[in-house]
Amino acid sequence: MKTQVAIIGAGPSGLLLGQLLHRAGIDNVIVERKDPEYILSRIRAGVLEQGMVDLLREAGVNERMDAHGLVHDGFELAFDGRCERIDLKALTGGRTVMVYGQTEVTRDLMEARAAAGAVTLYDAENVQPHGMQSDSPYLTFERNGETVRLDCDYIAGCDGFHGVSRQSIPQETLKIFERVYPFGWLGILAETPPVSHELIYSNHERGFALCSMRSPTRTRYYVQVGAEEQVEDWSDERFWEELKRRLPATVAEQLVTGPSIEKSIAPLRSFVVEPMQYGRLFLLGDAAHIVPPTGAKGLNLAASDVSTLYRILLKVYGEGRTDLLEKYSSICLRRVWKAERFSWWMTSILHRFPETDAFSQRLQKTELDYFTGSAAGRKTIAENYVGLPYEAIE
Repeated sequence: MKTQVAIIGAGPSGLLLGQLLHRAGIDNVIVERKDPEYILSRIRAGVLEQGMVDLLREAGVNERMDAHGLVHDGFELAFDGRCERIDLKALTGGRTVMVYGQTEVTRDLMEARAAAGAVTLYDAENVQPHGMQSDSPYLTFERNGETVRLDCDYIAGCDGFHGVSRQSIPQETLKIFERVYPFGWLGILAETPPVSHELIYSNHERGFALCSMRSPTRTRYYVQVGAEEQVEDWSDERFWEELKRRLPATVAEQLVTGPSIEKSIAPLRSFVVEPMQYGRLFLLGDAAHIVPPTGAKGLNLAASDVSTLYRILLKVYGEGRTDLLEKYSSICLRRVWKAERFSWWMTSILHRFPETDAFSQRLQKTELDYFTGSAAGRKTIAENYVGLPYEAIE
């Protein structure tokens, strides 16, 4: 087999890159080790930055998103028994975020790819990139009992943190930056109306909490738990009681509880690998970086990587600008590190750490009070939350 761009991974970043390239007339094949049902079964975040929303519209997969997604003009920071609203739209010149589940984004992209007749090879085992430093890279994998070779011009590694793409790069050429946090998020999904029409991030002496949603009738709530906690130890009743304790009284009394339809604990870490490129292999999304979910940046950073590689490849195939290929990593990393900073900052001021004493907690509240009480502080939070602009490819 032969194609122009071989994409490893059929998650949202691989599918979005494939969709954009296909519409631009650049041939691509996606190779995925799992089946479509498994990919769609993964429950993930769903707060989309303005830049990602615009990119999905550019990719022509916005019909259901625009019909069912929830546009949010702001969110609230709860601390010291009160709520302070960050007016995203007013503070950023009209930019907003969209609440639309990652599973739905993936479904829309899968359906668009199938309708276009583009090739996705699921259930591919032992995927391995080769010749990444040469002018003729290729993939090998096993499918239906046969070994397949896929020749290509470039390889996009969109296969996540545990995928083969980053692991195929010689370790001595990579620099890894990592911080593992000593807690996780216990999250539940419930068929209940949201307690608020916007997200609420709460700092409390018992730990962090988040009130989120997937739709007007489906909610997603989180509480910070210790890294050693087990899901089995948390009944629905225990979860709801703990969540209420961590919210301002006026919010807690409005909370509608119900049986959970999904419950899990997500560990938190910050992770960046440099560079995000090895010859003709490019790393995108979780293959290159992880952020704690506090700033809602994980999926959105993957989208900005997609935008960068897509626009570089447009110029490579359209104008012969192969000089731009070596700029991919530096362009991506400038935005990645700013998102890492914001996610770290949100995590630091909203969570209770093992070393958080009375002094540290008072500093957290003072930091929140300062930023929410300052026009410049509110603007800083807002412009980071809606997403910093994508860098132009020139």
